[in-house]
Amino acid sequence: MEPPEDKPVIYTMENKPIVTCAGDQSLFNSLYSTLAVQLPREPMEWRRSYGRPSKMIHLEANFVQFKEELIPKEGNKALLTFPFLHIFWTDCCDTELYKSSVKDDITKWQNILKIYNTVDWLIVVVVETDSKKKNKTNILPRTSIVDKIRNDFCNKQSDRCVVLTDPSKDSSRSQESWSAFLTKLRTLLLMSFTKNLGRFEDDMRTLREKRTEPNWSFCDYFMVQEELAFVFEMLQQFEDALVQYDELDALFSQYVVNFGAGDGANWLTSFCQPVQSWYGLVLRKPIDMEKRELIQKNKATLLDLRSYLFSRQCTLLLFLQRPWEVSQRAVELLHNCIQELKLLEVVVPAGALDCWVFLSCLEVLQRIEGCCDRVQMEANVSHTVGLWSYATEKLKSLGYLCGLVSENRPNSEDLNRTVDVLAGLREERPETVNSPQSPYKKLIEALSSVEAFEKHYLDLANAIMEMYKNIGRTRSAKLVGKDLAEFYMRKQKPQKAEVYLQEALKTYLVEGWTLPVTHTRKQLADCQKLLKQTENYLQTSSLLASDIHLTEDERKYFCQEILNYANKQTDSQGSKIVLSMSSFAKLRSLQFDPPNAVAHVGGTLLIDLTLESQMPVPIHVDQIAISVLYNIEKNSYRKTAEWLTKHKVSNGIIHFHNDAKNFPIFRDTFPALELFEMYERSPSDNALNSTGIICKNVHMLLRRHESSSSLESPAGLPLEDGAHQLKCSNIILQPGISKITFKTQAKEAGTYTLRQLCASVGRIQFALPHIYPLVQYDVYSQEPQLKVKPLTDSLLAGIPQRVTFTVTTGHYSIKSGDALQLSNSEEMPFLTSADSSVVIFSNTGEKIEECPLVIQSSEKITSITLPLAPAYHVIEFELEVICHLPVTHTVTSESERSTANNRDLSRKNREKPKLESTTSYVDQKMSIDCPWSIYSTIITLTFRIPFQANHSLLTAGKRKYTQICLQNWSEFTFCLIDCHLAEISTSPNLQLMPLNSTSQQQILSKQSIIFLWELKWTKDPPACFHCQFSVTFSPISNETPAACTKPYIYAFKLENFFTLYNVKAEIFPPLGTEYCKTGSLCSLEVSVTRLADLLEVDKDEALTESDEYCTTKLMYEVVDNSSNWAVCGKSSGVISMPVAARATHKVHMEVMPLFAGCLPFPDVRLLKYLPHHSSQSMQLDADSWIDNDSVSIDKNLDDQADSSSIRSRSSTHSSTSGEHKGLPMPRLQPFSTGQVFNASSGMQILVIPSKDDHILEVNVT
Repeated sequence: MEPPEDKPVIYTMENKPIVTCAGDQSLFNSLYSTLAVQLPREPMEWRRSYGRPSKMIHLEANFVQFKEELIPKEGNKALLTFPFLHIFWTDCCDTELYKSSVKDDITKWQNILKIYNTVDWLIVVVVETDSKKKNKTNILPRTSIVDKIRNDFCNKQSDRCVVLTDPSKDSSRSQESWSAFLTKLRTLLLMSFTKNLGRFEDDMRTLREKRTEPNWSFCDYFMVQEELAFVFEMLQQFEDALVQYDELDALFSQYVVNFGAGDGANWLTSFCQPVQSWYGLVLRKPIDMEKRELIQKNKATLLDLRSYLFSRQCTLLLFLQRPWEVSQRAVELLHNCIQELKLLEVVVPAGALDCWVFLSCLEVLQRIEGCCDRVQMEANVSHTVGLWSYATEKLKSLGYLCGLVSENRPNSEDLNRTVDVLAGLREERPETVNSPQSPYKKLIEALSSVEAFEKHYLDLANAIMEMYKNIGRTRSAKLVGKDLAEFYMRKQKPQKAEVYLQEALKTYLVEGWTLPVTHTRKQLADCQKLLKQTENYLQTSSLLASDIHLTEDERKYFCQEILNYANKQTDSQGSKIVLSMSSFAKLRSLQFDPPNAVAHVGGTLLIDLTLESQMPVPIHVDQIAISVLYNIEKNSYRKTAEWLTKHKVSNGIIHFHNDAKNFPIFRDTFPALELFEMYERSPSDNALNSTGIICKNVHMLLRRHESSSSLESPAGLPLEDGAHQLKCSNIILQPGISKITFKTQAKEAGTYTLRQLCASVGRIQFALPHIYPLVQYDVYSQEPQLKVKPLTDSLLAGIPQRVTFTVTTGHYSIKSGDALQLSNSEEMPFLTSADSSVVIFSNTGEKIEECPLVIQSSEKITSITLPLAPAYHVIEFELEVICHLPVTHTVTSESERSTANNRDLSRKNREKPKLESTTSYVDQKMSIDCPWSIYSTIITLTFRIPFQANHSLLTAGKRKYTQICLQNWSEFTFCLIDCHLAEISTSPNLQLMPLNSTSQQQILSKQSIIFLWELKWTKDPPACFHCQFSVTFSPISNETPAACTKPYIYAFKLENFFTLYNVKAEIFPPLGTEYCKTGSLCSLEVSVTRLADLLEVDKDEALTESDEYCTTKLMYEVVDNSSNWAVCGKSSGVISMPVAARATHKVHMEVMPLFAGCLPFPDVRLLKYLPHHSSQSMQLDADSWIDNDSVSIDKNLDDQADSSSIRSRSSTHSSTSGEHKGLPMPRLQPFSTGQVFNASSGMQILVIPSKDDHILEVNVT
């Protein structure tokens, strides 16, 4: 190694930590190359203070010969020239040599280090194990020399002496020695570096804390902290180095902001000097030494400091491979510098900043292009387009300043200004002299002539627009387009400017940017005026005249432009110009009179229109017209006055919402998506092949919206050619709200739709092409109609009810003598009253007249005279009708009655019967002859029968009772009088003894009343007789004449009700006991007694005749559904019963009570046992049974016996199960209601618990 003789060069990217070498220089030179390669190979963990994260770094060193001048003096804080470690090299192996020279050299070396308080040193002893040196007898072992050195110099720091064995050999011992030495060297170097760097940071922090002192200098502090950044850069810790510059940037920016707020520092005055040079940023050198020296000498301007600071940040960002952050920071820097110059009130020549920004933008872009390929640049246009746009903006400003953007050539003043701007650029930097596309050359060329400027500016602007479009920044592209439009307007090329202005305006309208819309429209108006586009100019002027973002004078100017053209007299009768009304006036509301917007033919309709004028001055309107579309619908016959009233708004006011002011293409006005599902199925098996979504209004969504701000002419017929129009002339529209009234007379029936609104002002028409929401009024021509409706929700039969007759005259006029002819009916007579009246109403519901109702009745016809009434009026009157109640019959077959009996009877669950919500209705028709028609009108009225009755038969031995349950299903309370039950055939053997109250009774709504009669006969009763129940009723709420009402009648018949058998059960406790006990067998005796001789009802297939008497077969069954008893043994059987009075059959069996208490008796069922060939028998399951009635109420058969238990006990009466299918089996048939009486029904027996002794074992421990 050739150690440098001069001071190490600093401020370059090749700087490394300095390590001095003393001792045997030739020995070090022989090891230098290996040491320089091996030292940075292994990384070291750098642990930093203040909790900062540790990092892995590769240490390198700049080895220089030891000189006392290299050791920094007191107060020198430079880190780049600071030697972090001092090494003494020796390979001495001779004791005499060590004593004579080496020891003295090490002593002198250490004394120098002690003078400067340097403790970072290391002694390296190189050991060679050559055979030549082993032959010398005066050579001591190397360990002796190392021990002497350690004893002499390293008593307390023995690790500061390192042995390097055989460094030139490639042996394992040599590699181990090198590894230990390098580890030690890295450790000591890193320790020294960390210690000195920490001390430097503390000093720097102390210096920063003194920034409030008057003599504190930012430039001095800048040099100190930049020294720290250099050190980090030297260690290739570029992120930490960048942080130092960012802190300096933030500190300086804060001082400038404080200065602008009035809190200025003294050192800032040096940065307030006028700007004399504006070359731009210099980024092609790692360090701009020229500007650094200016900062070091406190002579730098604001632009110098900012340029140097950004160049250092740019260099570090490129080392970190973050070129796109460079562009982002550059844009921020350029904008911030302009603001800082204003805050510091720095004098800047005209055009100087524009030049500096333009050159800086291009310099940054070229610097980024130098480290990125073309593909990367194209993929990251979004990061660089801001710089391109800023450069273009500043180039445009320079062109305006130097007179290069005009029709005429630059004058002398412009040329002098151009010379002054170029003078501040000075000479081109040596780094860019040989570059043909340098920013300096581009700016000089662009300002050289009008043609060159136009070429450069248009190339940049078009390129930037393309960039913005490619990255989706459409708004920014439109802004550049507006700049181009302004450029072309200055060049007197409005036809090119219009295209950009229209595109920009379209975007602003869609997105709702109000202020940009106003500004762009002003520019567009000037452009259209130059192009002599009269219609477009007038439309834009109307939009601007109504724009609240303009001043009052500006609005009046554009309004006057419109009025000047409207009042301009021309010889030729040209067509009028149609403009949009949205900018002239807003349609706020519309009100109809009558409110329902319905009128008959010949009627009058008023329309009140509320307009809000957008003009700043009163406007004289020649005429306001509404174009009306007439339509005759196919179903117009349905649209009567009543129907139209129901389907129209009640108040007649329609409001129009026009919130999007001056935005005819606003986003919210787009039609909504109309999406529908689509399914495609296979024609063979109807399987789903595919599905999708169809948009049915795609033609509306994808239609092209005109970019022009002017609207097209209204669609449809021209207003002056329309067949139907409503007009109002000579109106003064004041600014704000105005009301206009239109009057029309209905001539033809149909629907009229208000389509367009047009206001004529001289030669200009302001049109609203579509009135939305849809506004319609209807004109109807109605046929006369008659309607009959009840006053209540439903009509009740049996009592007088009021009905309303409504005559709608329609186009027919009621003349004198016109009357309604009603046909009379016995079932529904009309009740006339002398105080009845008839009322005449207008078609709007207004009461016109009330007069007495004239009614003439005959046997077949009731004539009602109608009062005189004009067309399209309504006549109403009320009549009372009464529908007499029909006789209610009940017909029940034998099988249905038996099934019903099984459903209604139960021994265990005696619940009250629930009322079935079944209501009977009766329809009554009447024929009405109307004077306007030759045909009769049939009206049907439906009456509801208020009552429903049902009967039941009750039995007590041989005594019979019939019970009538009357239910009131109406909403009224009735008074019941004279209830009567009679036998229709009036048989003398039968008597019906009433057991009811003779006084009047009330039956409430939704309630029922029960009546009871006892049946008595003197001889054998007939098998069947017919009964009729009748009761007179009247409502409690009103007084109804008894003559006009008829009683309610209910007819029914009774069959086979005579008691044939008496079934009685008795339970006896075990012998020797007084009471039954649980778990003990008790005796059950069932006695079946015949109560009558042979009757006609007994003659069936089961009857067996003999000489002495007839017999029949019966089946009995004992079951206990409540699980209180256990029937032991046979619980059912078939008996042969003589058909003779007092014939008795007894059956004994055993039962066991399962619970203690008063237990009800088990159930005993009795059925007819028919042979298998009986066609009249009824197939029943084995669990079907005959219930026996008591005198109290009927029982419901809710509990059924367990059929499985029955089948297991007896097979003689099995039902049609699967195992006997196909065999001729006997059948069971239940008795009719009342034929079997169960005498033990409801009886109970006391069962006491059994006395069992139980032993309880208790273990005590």
